[in-house]
Amino acid sequence: MKTNMNIEEKVTKTLEVFDTMDTVKAPPFFKDKTMQLLFAEKEEKVTPLFWSWFTPQLQLATLVCVVLVNFYAIKEINNSEYESSISSFASDYGIAGEQESSIFNF
Repeated sequence: MKTNMNIEEKVTKTLEVFDTMDTVKAPPFFKDKTMQLLFAEKEEKVTPLFWSWFTPQLQLATLVCVVLVNFYAIKEINNSEYESSISSFASDYGIAGEQESSIFNF
């Protein structure tokens, strides 16, 4: 029974501690600000993983390369050697190359 009394005293002392506690003064609207921070929808920047490496600098370099390749291709199509090689290829394989018109005839 002595342990039972000892437990009762400890419980009583523990409950008396609550009487000595003071209330904590929080700044005005602390709860509202905290709740807004906790539950605010955060905007996440979504970057597609597949195209993330294709930066604007790389896009510009790619555009320049494509334009240069197209310029070279148009120059070669307008070249007379290209026309003669196509004509000889068509005649070797029996393809009528003169009947068809090209969209690149300038």
